[in-house]
Amino acid sequence: MSNRPQHAPLTQFPVVDDALQIGGMPVTQLAAQVGQTPFYAYERAAMTRRVAELRALLPDGVSIHYAMKANPMPAVVDHMAGLVDGLDVASLGELQTALGSGMAAAEISFAGPGKADKELRGAVGAGITLNIESAGELERLVRIGETLGIAPRVAVRVNPDFELKSSGMKMSGGPKPFGIDAEQVPQVLERIATSGVHFRGLHIFSGSQNLKPDSLIEAQDATFELAYRLAEVAPSALETLNIGGGFGIPYFPGEQRLDLAPVSDNLGARLAECRQRLGEVEVVIELGRYLVAEAGVYVCEVIDKKQSRGTTYLVTNGGLHHHLAASGNFGQVIRKNYPVITAHRVAFGPRELVSVVGPLCTPLDILGEKMELGQAEVGELIVVLQSGAYGYSASPHFFLGHPAPLQVLV
Repeated sequence: MSNRPQHAPLTQFPVVDDALQIGGMPVTQLAAQVGQTPFYAYERAAMTRRVAELRALLPDGVSIHYAMKANPMPAVVDHMAGLVDGLDVASLGELQTALGSGMAAAEISFAGPGKADKELRGAVGAGITLNIESAGELERLVRIGETLGIAPRVAVRVNPDFELKSSGMKMSGGPKPFGIDAEQVPQVLERIATSGVHFRGLHIFSGSQNLKPDSLIEAQDATFELAYRLAEVAPSALETLNIGGGFGIPYFPGEQRLDLAPVSDNLGARLAECRQRLGEVEVVIELGRYLVAEAGVYVCEVIDKKQSRGTTYLVTNGGLHHHLAASGNFGQVIRKNYPVITAHRVAFGPRELVSVVGPLCTPLDILGEKMELGQAEVGELIVVLQSGAYGYSASPHFFLGHPAPLQVLV
C-alpha cells in the first residue's frame, strides 16, 4: 500500500468475497438488474440506520428534518418522510415532491433567497412554513396572503453575526444572500406583528459539512444565545427554532468521522435551558448530506484502459457531467479524491495506481487521480462512494450531449 493519506474506514455497505454489496447484492448483480451504466444507487437500509443512530444519540425532544436539496429523488424523499419529523425544501418543485411524500404540510418548511411569487403562492396555499429571507420577501408574502385570504405561516431566517468555523460551506458571519442580518431582524419582527401573518419562529443556519465537534458546539451555543435575544422582541412566543445542522461526513483522505457525542451532550444541556427560557418551542436539527450521502454510490464502467507517459488511465462512461462533486468542480479549491473502489476487488487481489477519468473532452473530467485501486479491466465496474448527496441533481447532465445516468433506490 502507498504512504498517501487514506480515506476514513467506510463500513456502511458490506463486502462479501471482496465484492461491494448494495441492497443485499453485489454491485455487479445490481448493474445487471439496472440494465445499464452509469447509475446512482441509494440504499434504504443505510438511510434507516443513519436516522435511527442519530435519534439514539440526540437528546429527547429534538426534531430531525431532512433538507431535500441533498437528494430530491422522489423515492428517496418518500422513504425519508417515514423516518424524520419534517422536510425542508428549496423550490416549488421540491415542495410538490414533499407534499407527495405524505409528510404533513405543517412539518414542511421552505428556504431560499429568491422565492418567486408563484412559489410563495404555492407555499401559502399548501399551508407550509416559509422561512423569509428579506424585508421585501415579507411584503410580497403579506400581499399574497391578503389576496388568497390565508394567513401565511412564516419563520425568520437569520443571518447570524457569527460563522460555523471549519465548515465546508459558510452560510453566515458576513454579507450573505441568505437570511436577514441579525441586527435587522428586530425591525422585521416588528413589521410581522402588524402584518397579519402567522409567526412561527426562527431559522438560524450558520454552515455545513463540519467534522469538528468544538466548532459545532461553539456555533450551537451562539445560535441559542442569538435566539434568546431575538425572542425578546418577537411578536409572539416561538413555536419552532431551527438551529440548522452542519454535521459533516468524511469525503477526502485524512478526514476523520465526526464524533457527535460531545455535540449531543452540549445540545442536551442547551435544550433544558431553552425550555426554561422559551417554553415548549420545537427545536429542529436540519440535515441533508449527513442523512443520505453515505447511503449512495455512483457506478460506472471502464470502457478503455491506457498508458500515457507513466500514468495508467481507466477511462469510464461516467464523469463530471454525472457527478460534478466527485470531479472536484463543486466547491473544492484544491481537488481531492472521493473514495473510489473497484466493485469486485475492494481490498484484495492485484492493485495498481491509476487515474479514473470520464469520456468528456476536458481535463476537468476526473473521478479519481492517482489512486491505488483493485486492478480493473475494460468492462468492469468502478464505484464512487459517499455519493448519496449533491450528486445526480447537482451535475450538468446535458454537458457534451452524453445521456443522463439512472437512479435506483434499493
